[in-house]
Amino acid sequence: MELNQRRTSLLLLLLFLVFKIVFQYTVVNPAYDLHRDEYLHLDMGYHLAAGYLSVPPFTAFNSLLVRWLGGGEFWVRFFPALYGALTMVVIWRMVCFLGGGLYAQALALTVFVCSAFSRLNVLYQPNSFDVLTWALICWLMMRYLQSQQGKWLLWTGVVAGIGLLNKYTVAVLLAGWLAALLLSSHRRIFRERDLYLGALIALVLAAPNLIWQVQQGFPVLHHMNELVATQLVHVDRMDFVTDQFIFFLGGAFLIVAAFAGLLFYWPYRLYRVVLLMYVLVILLLVYMRAKSYYALGLYPVLIAFGCAYWERVFRNGWNRYLRVLWLAVVVVPFVYLLNVVFPVLGPDQAREKGAKFAALGMLRWEDGKKHALPQDFADMLGWKEAAQLVMQAWQRIPEQARKNTLVICDNYGQAGAVNYFNRGRMPAAVSFSADYVYWFPKLDTLQYIVLLGNEPSEGYRPLIGRMEVVGTVQDALAREYGASVYLLSGLSPQVPVLLKKGVQEKQQSYHWKQGERR
Repeated sequence: MELNQRRTSLLLLLLFLVFKIVFQYTVVNPAYDLHRDEYLHLDMGYHLAAGYLSVPPFTAFNSLLVRWLGGGEFWVRFFPALYGALTMVVIWRMVCFLGGGLYAQALALTVFVCSAFSRLNVLYQPNSFDVLTWALICWLMMRYLQSQQGKWLLWTGVVAGIGLLNKYTVAVLLAGWLAALLLSSHRRIFRERDLYLGALIALVLAAPNLIWQVQQGFPVLHHMNELVATQLVHVDRMDFVTDQFIFFLGGAFLIVAAFAGLLFYWPYRLYRVVLLMYVLVILLLVYMRAKSYYALGLYPVLIAFGCAYWERVFRNGWNRYLRVLWLAVVVVPFVYLLNVVFPVLGPDQAREKGAKFAALGMLRWEDGKKHALPQDFADMLGWKEAAQLVMQAWQRIPEQARKNTLVICDNYGQAGAVNYFNRGRMPAAVSFSADYVYWFPKLDTLQYIVLLGNEPSEGYRPLIGRMEVVGTVQDALAREYGASVYLLSGLSPQVPVLLKKGVQEKQQSYHWKQGERR
């Protein structure tokens, strides 16, 4: 009997995992290109290093794997879906560990699929692996709290070290756990040698990136300051708190159930520190004006507690007949909002559904203003069109002059998209934006410049003999709408000199101390 139940459990898990990965491919309309951030992350696979301005190196090596697999959109979308599926495995194990049965496990994975996690798993960004890392750390800490075996602290160090190589927000979770343990009856953990060995393991694993940060003058601090000034300043702290429940739509009651179970269900008393950790991390993120999705990694463990507890509440008597109802409460609102939460509809259809998007607060961009489409949707439009215009400009350049041509873009999304669609047929595009400032070719002699973005600044115009407008991005719903491609020729010898100087100054500005002085 137990063997049959185990087989049924594994089969159900497998069905959920297959559904999850297939689902991630079906919720993106073919009318959309990749997201601007995805193009940058993919380009990192061609410039392997121990660190980058915006992210640690894990994403670059993941991009190298995508490249080895062919680099197509299928593989770009596969990895976030895979990391989401692996997070589901962790939740499944948590529920089982807490004594939950098949219903609790199925309910937990249904909540995960029918939530913001699936939206997160659409994009090739560090976030999906970050959530997996947070879930694993919470799972390992639960194992330690239950067994008091130091090996779980060592494994936590391994996961934390790898997590720090993916995204620095893991440090917020670790700070929350340490503070919660210190304030709880579990403070004796600070007398455990394995806690410090685990910390040493994490430090060793993250050391290549830490050394890179030191050598480069801590560009992560410059990036954080820039992020605060341009994006986080527009984050409303109350919106952050509200979003924590909007993330789960109909499944939000199970997060409340997790709070109730941790507070009042006696067998969970050992794990009440999880609730304290959650509160501390949320308070820290609110103080930092962090984006609301930064907290998503906290919820796999709460989903596990909530679903295991809910199953116990509705286990006996007539209550058990309500189990189908609770699944419906989770699924129905998600299905209703499917074409709003995901880029299922084409851009024009999505614009017509503006009221739905507005009701969920999805039309407000990081600039604090409302637009016709959600920012993520607009960030997935116009890239192929822009890359084709750049290729048209490139083809107008005499073949003998192409070796002395620079392709430069206004932002990292443009540069990444040009490289994604045109790689191998023309030189790699660069930009003064993000990591591209480190990837400039040698600037000795320039005969032509292909420029994507705004027209040259006034300081450069006297140094340009001829400026030809090749074309302009026409997709009015794209964030890149109006960006033009210029073919510049008859360049003064001063142009490469000024560009070199600009590159050096931009690179120096990323050194935190120098950037602060500037």
